[in-house]
Amino acid sequence: MSEESSGLADIPGLIRIENTPKEELTAHCMELTHAVYPHHEVYGRYCTIHEYVDCPPESAYDYLRQGHHLEEWTCSLRDFAPSGTPGLWVGHDRLEDDTRIWCEVVANPEARTVDYHCSWDQGEQLWMIYLMRVVPARPVLDKPGSVITWTNCRHPYYDTNPHPEKAPRPDRPWVGDYWDLFYAGHTVEMKNLKAILEHRHHNGLPVSAAPSRAVAR
Repeated sequence: MSEESSGLADIPGLIRIENTPKEELTAHCMELTHAVYPHHEVYGRYCTIHEYVDCPPESAYDYLRQGHHLEEWTCSLRDFAPSGTPGLWVGHDRLEDDTRIWCEVVANPEARTVDYHCSWDQGEQLWMIYLMRVVPARPVLDKPGSVITWTNCRHPYYDTNPHPEKAPRPDRPWVGDYWDLFYAGHTVEMKNLKAILEHRHHNGLPVSAAPSRAVAR
């Protein structure tokens, strides 16, 4: 199919081998490659991290899809309990005093995706969404285990608290104030996740643990 017949020739800004000489394409890619990148260019709108974990993908996925495990591998999410709404948990984010966090897990076993829909202070609009995927390592790295990816998108509410009246106190810092530390903080948590999964798998222990409180279904 030609560019003309597909209509691609009418779309401005496309760079394809059909309209760009190989040398020009290579030069353009070189221009986009830098030795140093400003933090805001890399993590300004999206924050993605990834890790290899020596644990079967089925076990890693099963662990992540059970939301109460957030209390184990995250740095500050604790004390989750059913909120009264099926599937919705409420706990505390000890990153800040007296801060409650709501969380619903949306998981797809076929794609092994686990998305945590969260929000500080209220559970009506879960706008903090943590997108995770477990990839079998064998086809992508040619070794057993899993590759886990984790992406956050910078929702506008990270910049402005949509419900300041629900904050426990007027001077409480907002979650978006920590955005520049998301990469570092999530890297620490991913290392925690890797350590837990590999320790249990290597030692023949159950990878998943029972919740400390009643499970919300």
